[in-house]
Order: sequence, then C-alpha cells, then structure tokens
Amino acid sequence: MVDGSATEEAPARSVETPSALAAAAPVPADDGEALELTRQARLAVAAQVARRVVGQDQVVELLLTALFAGGHALSIGVPGLAKTTLIHTLAETMQLNFGRVQFTPDLMPSDVTGTEVLEEERATGHRVYRFLPGPVFSHILLADEINRTPPKTQAALLQAMQERKVTAGGESHILEEPFLVLATQNPIEQHGTYPLPEAQLDRFLLAVHFDYPSFDDELEIVRRTTGLSQPTIEPVLTREQVLRIQQLVRAVPLADHVLRYAVRLVRATRPDDPLCPAPLRPLLAFGGSPRASQCLILAAKARAALHGRTTVTLDDVRSLATATISHRIVPSFRAEAEGLDGRKLVERLVELVPTAA
Repeated sequence: MVDGSATEEAPARSVETPSALAAAAPVPADDGEALELTRQARLAVAAQVARRVVGQDQVVELLLTALFAGGHALSIGVPGLAKTTLIHTLAETMQLNFGRVQFTPDLMPSDVTGTEVLEEERATGHRVYRFLPGPVFSHILLADEINRTPPKTQAALLQAMQERKVTAGGESHILEEPFLVLATQNPIEQHGTYPLPEAQLDRFLLAVHFDYPSFDDELEIVRRTTGLSQPTIEPVLTREQVLRIQQLVRAVPLADHVLRYAVRLVRATRPDDPLCPAPLRPLLAFGGSPRASQCLILAAKARAALHGRTTVTLDDVRSLATATISHRIVPSFRAEAEGLDGRKLVERLVELVPTAA
C-alpha cells in the first residue's frame, strides 16, 4: 500500500501491491511498475510527514534515500529541530517494526542488542539459557542521542549495522531485512558526550544535517504545536514494497563516466592521492575509503529511482557528495583553524574536481 499520484500536485491515492512482489526475486531496472512505486513512495511519505513536521523536505528525501539504498543515516542538529519527531513520524508511514533506544551514559551493550537469561524448564528441571532480543531487532531503530553513551555501548551497534546480525553467547542472530539505524546527534554539547569514532561514522551511509527553519516555517511550527490538533499518520508502505524498492535501486544502471566521477571525488579527499586538488591538500588529514565510493553510488542510484529515473546522472552524485563524504574525512589542524569542517571541504571539492577526466 502506497499513497501517490501521477503528478506531484495531485492528491494522494492508495495503490495496493501484492505481497508476492517481495524481495526474493530480483527487480529489473526497467520495471516501470516498481519505478512508479518508488516515485509515489517519495511523494506519499513526504505528504504524511508534512502533517506533523513543517519544512525539512530535503531531510525527508535524504532519509528515504538511506532507507531505499539499504544504508543507515546519522541526523545531526541542535536540540529542538524535530530530529526525533521526524524519524518517529517517518517510521509511522511504513508498516515496519520500530525500535527506539535513548542513549545515556549508563546504557549497557545488552540494553541494545539483547541478553541471555537463565531459565528452568518446568518439565525436567534443567536450566537453559534463552536469548531475549533487544530493540536492535527491529526494521527501523532510532538511536536517540547516540553520542551520549560510552564507546563500549556505541560499538554494540557495529556488527548489527555492518553485518545485519548480533552475536550473543557464541550464537549469531540474523536481523530481518530491511534494517535501518537512524541515529541522532547533538553537535554543540560537549559535557557528557562521547564523539563517535571514525570506524562507526563510516558505517553511516549519510550524515544528514538539520538547519534552523525559515521564519515562515517557524511561525507554522509554533502555531501547530501550541494548539489542540494532533495529526495522525497513516502507513503508506509495506515491508514487501520497501524490499522491492531496495532491489530496484540495486538494479539501476550506471554509466561509466558517472562511476568514474564518483570515484574521483572520493579519491580526491585523500591528501596523498594525485587526484587531490593542490589547494585542498593542506586542509585534509585523512580521506574517505572505498566504502565512501560505494555509498555515494548507492545513494545516487536511490535518488534517481526516487525521482522516477532509470539512470544516474552527475547531478545525483554532486547533490549527495556532501551528505555521503563529509563525515568520512578528517580535516587537518589548519582547516579547523580556518573554520572549515567536513561539509565545507566537500563543497570545495565538488567545485574543484572536474566531471570529466
């Protein structure tokens, strides 16, 4: 079930998709029905989210990009910008299991992944261990304020995010697809926070930054949230539809010149690489790994599918470069002294790296 329409201005309507179209069979890139489903999904989800969250249209599209590309997203912004509300609302638009963990300094790894308990069988009196799954065993996991918990607990998510499984008591427990971690992080508070290590940041497909709303949007936010109305959110996507879209994204064809441009962009973040522009070399300490190239291409494929296109363009790559690469590079001390963070460096990179070799 997905709400959508033939044009973006038309009202939403319901489109049923049979459960037989689940993820088991590959979806060809020229599957017009799946492509239309993807385009309508973007419009329908955005319409539902807009009932509760004002503005942030670009953020919603980036989160959908991460979901349909099969990756995770880190939402960064100061308190009060509706990061948690938006993620929770997004989860409500889909018929998926939703889990939430409020990260705190005393949170234990087992509070996230689950724990083994010793139970006694009534019939035999034998004692056996039984695994109790934690909130990570969900389709969408909201890791709220992930940088408030120590590295030991942060690392509990590493295996789940990368391998889609949890190991406990020597036994592996597979996470059901789709599995998406949507984490939030406050960039301004330093007391009682633990910055995410580079290895964990690299597991996030996208880093999504929340900016302050415009004046008109803030007026509407205050008007809505100080009244009596409580908008309801209707699910518009099933699990089978999400899996089908993820398969379609993988099948989107990619021209060689687009692939080469994406790889050149990532290699240009490495200060020792010949492709790194001379003005940026003193500003970069470490660059992105091949995983950055993989994520950039997957995100670009998802963006193309979300807009109903069967091919990836250079604009898809450029528009997602900042969200995909900025959190994977380490600025040098000189860059920090000049007030240049990862986002500003990638913006310069996109300007300096030519689209053609």
